[in-house]
Amino acid sequence: MSSPNLAIRTVIFSMLGNMVLAVIKFLGGIFGHSYALIADGIESTVDIFSSLLVLLGLRYAARPADENHPYGHGKAEPLITFAVVVFLVLSAFTIAWQSIQNIQTPHALPESWTLWVLAGIILWKETSFQVVLRRSKKLGSSSLKAEAWHHRSDAITSVAAFIGISIALFGGEGFEVADDYAALLAVGFILYNCYGIFRPALGEVMDENNHDTLVEEIRQVALTVPGVSDTEKCFIRKAGMKYHVDLHAHVDGKLTVREGHDIAHELKDTLRREIPQLGHVLIHIEPS
Repeated sequence: MSSPNLAIRTVIFSMLGNMVLAVIKFLGGIFGHSYALIADGIESTVDIFSSLLVLLGLRYAARPADENHPYGHGKAEPLITFAVVVFLVLSAFTIAWQSIQNIQTPHALPESWTLWVLAGIILWKETSFQVVLRRSKKLGSSSLKAEAWHHRSDAITSVAAFIGISIALFGGEGFEVADDYAALLAVGFILYNCYGIFRPALGEVMDENNHDTLVEEIRQVALTVPGVSDTEKCFIRKAGMKYHVDLHAHVDGKLTVREGHDIAHELKDTLRREIPQLGHVLIHIEPS
């Protein structure tokens, strides 16, 4: 299965899971008198639209290069990641506002069975986080990484709700708002994760130089090509799941232009064959 197709299937899996969980959370919150669960349900509803946005972004980013976009459409991925961060921030402030409202309004103790609901949600969300994060690392997808951390944020809010409801049930009368305070605590974790998602995506848009491992791999592969004696500058730009490379390679200064040209082509073909995640490769020949 191709990388874009695997990423798209992963997001569809996330979206369907969020649909089911949103229903479970709302029903559990309403019938179990848990405002933390209702807040969790609101976030899962937002997650559905966020996942849909990621899905559309991945489809667009997977388009091949054309006349107007010679490097492809991969830069759409970090832009979609920014949108996901906005959704997360809005979710966090919605949960905070709802929790403050509930703290000011007396309400009944949550039902004890809501803890079982939350335990199942936490298990599902943490599993989803691990699966999606593993695939995001495999594919080098920033938007898929954002999707993964969306799952982790859900798991954190659910853990906070679990702790809050447990305190409310154990403390009894007067502790009804414990799950609301727990939801407020979860907001802080969500906002912290937002920065963790936003920062790498910003680096991708700004062509930040943080690909040391890949640079070293490129240099090692380059030296296996006959005629290449050394490498000099190596610049990398990430665009979606692909890395575009500008590499300066040293060859014998006595070679003809044609011979140097042939070595450059062989070097480019070798790099793209040995390192599949490379996209556009530009070789500049330097005489030794």
